[in-house]
Amino acid sequence: MLDETTLEQRLVSLEHTVAELKRQMSVVPTTNWLEKVTGSISDEQTFLEILEYGKSLRYADKPTEETSEQA
Repeated sequence: MLDETTLEQRLVSLEHTVAELKRQMSVVPTTNWLEKVTGSISDEQTFLEILEYGKSLRYADKPTEETSEQA
């Protein structure tokens, strides 16, 4: 079992860590996240291809109309 001095040192360390985390959480970002990503894709055709790829992934497991009509 840990002695009292070791426990005190660990507790002090934890208190300092918690205080630092609280300080970091209180800092408000100065820029909007949307402003950072706006314009990050400069090629419109590539962006449209990415959207289509995402759409095909979302609908890949859904049955088609032909499949549902045959059942």
